[in-house]
Amino acid sequence: MSRFKSILRLLGSCIFWSILFLATAWTFGAIYFDAPFPGVGNLCLALLWLVGLIFGFLRVRGKKRLLVWVGAFLLVMIPWLFKKPQNTREWAPEFARVSSAVINGDLVTFTNFRYFDYHADGSPIEKWETRSFHLSKLRHMDFFMTYWGTGRLVGHPIFSFDFGDDGHVAFSIESRREKGEVYGLISGLYKQFELLYIVSDESDVIRSRTNFRKDENVYLYRLHIKETTTRLRFSEYVESLNRRASEPAWYNVVTANCTTAVRGQITTRERHSLDWRILANGKLDELLNERGILDKSMPFPELKAKSHINQVAHEHPEPEKFSEVIRQGVPGF
Repeated sequence: MSRFKSILRLLGSCIFWSILFLATAWTFGAIYFDAPFPGVGNLCLALLWLVGLIFGFLRVRGKKRLLVWVGAFLLVMIPWLFKKPQNTREWAPEFARVSSAVINGDLVTFTNFRYFDYHADGSPIEKWETRSFHLSKLRHMDFFMTYWGTGRLVGHPIFSFDFGDDGHVAFSIESRREKGEVYGLISGLYKQFELLYIVSDESDVIRSRTNFRKDENVYLYRLHIKETTTRLRFSEYVESLNRRASEPAWYNVVTANCTTAVRGQITTRERHSLDWRILANGKLDELLNERGILDKSMPFPELKAKSHINQVAHEHPEPEKFSEVIRQGVPGF
């Protein structure tokens, strides 16, 4: 029994020190990324904090060391909590404006509806519109899964709503970046990017990925859900869109990203329990298939192969009929 207790104490000690190490590494990063002296200044500040922490650990013994760590952590955490997101920065063109929506009877009207075109090198040609759709024409909800490079564990989901002859409304939740700012997985753990709901035409937000970005692959699926559920999902997007327009929020690569934000805006019992594929979101289409809302007429690998739309998008790049063309031959449509 004493040996078992020793093993438990050792295991508990390993878990405790592992958590402490990870928390220390995160706090070092919080100083490096989010302190007010970007670059070398923040690095010096982070190193100074770490040296002070080590010095404090060497000066005390026992449980007092935990008090030293808590004090050092709070020294960083308290001012970090006061760093607030903004909508007023020098944004990159594709993130320059915040969209919003107004519902008046049967009509939903979007302000700053993005309808960009693109040069051959992928650089954007800005075009923002005010565009209206009839809610009575909303019938379907579609799901785009995009990947970059060769990896398939991480991707970017985009949900689109079909309003018949009024067109499609695509929502893409992204990290809002300033001019010259580059997205990074590590920096995305901190307060580096705001969370942005982009509402756009598919010929913009999808065609930019199929036709202009290098090594990006896009898959399209029809979601087989009730019309009432489609309307509920749309209203959740509109509510979140307007909330972010008035209350900016931070993007976080784990807690508030393109996938967890979608799950978080669902307030009904239809929000399923957390699944590892919510974080490894490149497997999100596999998860939706398991839950029975993708086309079930064929095995999922075959469905995924037939849902790849890059080739047809390249063959028919005209923006006017883009949404119609990419759906031809895709199962479920």
